Amino acid sequence: MTNTLKVWWGDDVVGSISIDRHGDTAFSYAEEWLSKPSARAVSMSLPLRREPFSRRESRPFFEGLLPEETQRIAIASALGLSKENEFRLLEALGGEVAGALSLWPEGKKPPAAGDAKTATKALDDDAVVDVLDKLPARPMLAGQDGLRLSLAGAQAKLPVVVVDSAIALPAAGQPTTHILKPPIDRFKGTTENEAFSMRLALQIGLQVAAVEYRMVRERAFLLVERYDRIVDTNREIKRLHQEDFCQALGYPSERKYAAEGGPVFRDCFELLRSSTTRPAREVLKLFDAAIFNLIIGNADAHGKNHSLVYHDNAVEMAPLYDLLSTVAYPDLNPRLAMKIARRATLEELQRRDWGRFAEETGLTEPYVKRRTRELAEAVCGMATPTLESFDLGDESAECMERFSELVTSRALRLREIA
Repeated sequence: MTNTLKVWWGDDVVGSISIDRHGDTAFSYAEEWLSKPSARAVSMSLPLRREPFSRRESRPFFEGLLPEETQRIAIASALGLSKENEFRLLEALGGEVAGALSLWPEGKKPPAAGDAKTATKALDDDAVVDVLDKLPARPMLAGQDGLRLSLAGAQAKLPVVVVDSAIALPAAGQPTTHILKPPIDRFKGTTENEAFSMRLALQIGLQVAAVEYRMVRERAFLLVERYDRIVDTNREIKRLHQEDFCQALGYPSERKYAAEGGPVFRDCFELLRSSTTRPAREVLKLFDAAIFNLIIGNADAHGKNHSLVYHDNAVEMAPLYDLLSTVAYPDLNPRLAMKIARRATLEELQRRDWGRFAEETGLTEPYVKRRTRELAEAVCGMATPTLESFDLGDESAECMERFSELVTSRALRLREIA
């Protein structure tokens, strides 16, 4: 059992996370990394410096790589660890995480990434069903030989490799290309809900992660293409760095909600203005995301549902992901995770509130009102064509039609008050 984890960015050691006998952790950049002209910080909240970062300073970024809530509890139970022991969880899961980094015990090097064809053999339908059955009790298939996988979030999901439409589990240390998302058992139609919401966003011109709706043995699931992975002409999978807004702003996952002291829209817009290469363009993307989430009724759009993605010469807002109409489920809280002009629901919003939201976003009130109307009208116009673009069985089609009707009614309401 190691007391140091090396943090790798490709073939380079960026730094290390250490844990002392009291359980306190610290992160330090490696001197070799700091000496590189091309060296980059792993997070906006952890700028390059020689002094170590304390647990309080470094925890939001590294803890933010782990699953959350019930997913973390289930993983910890499967691994025989405490859910509070983030260092050991990263030791067990950190071979493949969001972004460009990987974490390996001191003395070990990441396996060569290789190309997409080096994954384990493609899963047949029975094997895919087996994965879907296992994920609720064993998120990320934690503890399965050779798998060290982690993604943030409170929903079940699994990083996988997709080659020529076939799904495979990754080889040790191999970058994955997609995220497999099963339905949420407690709520009917979440797969259809998310598939519709994501495709609708795409149809009205928003930048979203590519999503495919699949069925196997009458079991629905989603395949979401990872925007932080690219496959080059040699079919080699490359990692792109990314971090969510909570990580970049220094908020741990238990404070992802504004009601718990987490980021609000003002913080998010200021982050894009201070950190992205073309902030004028990126803040408009975030505004569109805020209004679209309001239209579909995604009350769970918190700080970890937006991210920055780092290209070689640019920092941008990542494509949208995890778009879901949560207001479709009466058991879920309908209040927005980040309020708009201090309003927590669409029903509370009034015409006079747009001036306040303009001030919060740093945009002009005429633009805010005009763009809100444009997005509402675009949703009204594209909801039915989006619905018709899916090839679904009767039950799934009826389920998706209900989501379409709900979203359209909300768009009409928003257009009236913009």
